[in-house]
Amino acid sequence: MRSINLDTLIAAFAGIETITDPHQVAKLSQDYHTFSPVLVPKLEGKVGDIVVRPANEQEVLKVAAICAKYRVPITVRGAGTGNYGQCVPLYGGVIVDMTKMQEILWVKPGVARLEAGVKLAALDKKARDLGWEMRMTPSTYRTATIGGFIAGGSGGIGSIQYGLLGDRGNLLALKVVTLEDEPRVIELRGDDVQKVNHAWGINGIITEVEIPLGPAYPWVEVIVTFDDFMTAAKFGQALGNTDGMIKKLITIFASQIPQYFHALHQYLPGGTHPAFLMVAESSLESLPGLVQQYGGQITYQKPAFEAGKGANLGEFTWNHTTLHARTVDTSITYLQSMFPADPQLQLVEHLYNYFGDEVMMHLEFFRVNGKVIAGALQLVRYTTEKRLNEIIAYHEQQGVLIANPHTYIIEDGGRKVIDPEQLKFKEMVDPYGLMNPGKSKVLQFKIKN
Repeated sequence: MRSINLDTLIAAFAGIETITDPHQVAKLSQDYHTFSPVLVPKLEGKVGDIVVRPANEQEVLKVAAICAKYRVPITVRGAGTGNYGQCVPLYGGVIVDMTKMQEILWVKPGVARLEAGVKLAALDKKARDLGWEMRMTPSTYRTATIGGFIAGGSGGIGSIQYGLLGDRGNLLALKVVTLEDEPRVIELRGDDVQKVNHAWGINGIITEVEIPLGPAYPWVEVIVTFDDFMTAAKFGQALGNTDGMIKKLITIFASQIPQYFHALHQYLPGGTHPAFLMVAESSLESLPGLVQQYGGQITYQKPAFEAGKGANLGEFTWNHTTLHARTVDTSITYLQSMFPADPQLQLVEHLYNYFGDEVMMHLEFFRVNGKVIAGALQLVRYTTEKRLNEIIAYHEQQGVLIANPHTYIIEDGGRKVIDPEQLKFKEMVDPYGLMNPGKSKVLQFKIKN
């Protein structure tokens, strides 16, 4: 890649918001990879040279043309809520901050079209005014952008009903700008969206997204506590399989984890294993019978009309669980796991007992190919990288899929391999290998040479 004078770039970007202050540039070169003690030293000091904030698609095209002309690396970011260093630039260059592109283009029954920088909470608010809502959101939905969610996310609150973001039908269309000598705008629809979905920003600059919506229900938040972890886990799976009840969140915590939830302490008796739930108001009447069947106790209930007031249970689940724990103890890190379908949750039980206090179990139930699956974002008491790798290896030997959050290489994370269709698409849209270079094993040789 060519070296280039920064003044030349600044002049070329005239008319587009540009940030050169070193502190701001460094801040906008980071994400939440600090959750991983393995990634922190590997990504230390990795910053861009300049940040640009395009306000519209025409400005994105201009940025792309300049970067292609001067062969400057480009790293696209939204709010930077990802956890794997996806938006940390390994080779400097230009950071493209998409957060100014905030227009919700339209919302219709069951579908919405929006620019990449729209915050998920803003879309949800607009959609709910029409009786619809996002099918799934990460726990960072207040700040996360739709472009960042598509490029780096996988699922979240709502996945118990609708599956994962990569499942067919959960993403309808994308617009991307290419990094060719003469950049183009390409629209992908149907299965072609997978050429860019969860590609960590290596396959074009996402400018617009079209997603399906789900019916908006009044959601009630509930905490149920259990004296035994596996009883709590089996309750969670049973609720997930109760198709007549409408639910948005089923999270189960081992008893060590509630100590990190200061705002909820009064509802979490010591030594108990809580379930955090979001169920539709119309399904609430059916919940106590299931709770009683599994010997649980409802300790907290927030009615739907109080949504947005006080603590929001969703912001203690998914990746926010790790955030809360690390606020108390920065030595804690985490895993991301998917257990095989198992009505008895035998593997969950084995690993819960095998690792004990070293790996604190945190389950998130979601749907995969029509089946309710136990995923996990276990909290790990970190000691050494060697021990962390042993923990990961043991999980994998038992048949648990680990989406490794301690690597910034796509193939070493959840993907294991890059989709050949994504590689073919990249060759077309990014012929000089300028987009987020260094994040793929397959592409590194090209970048270095």
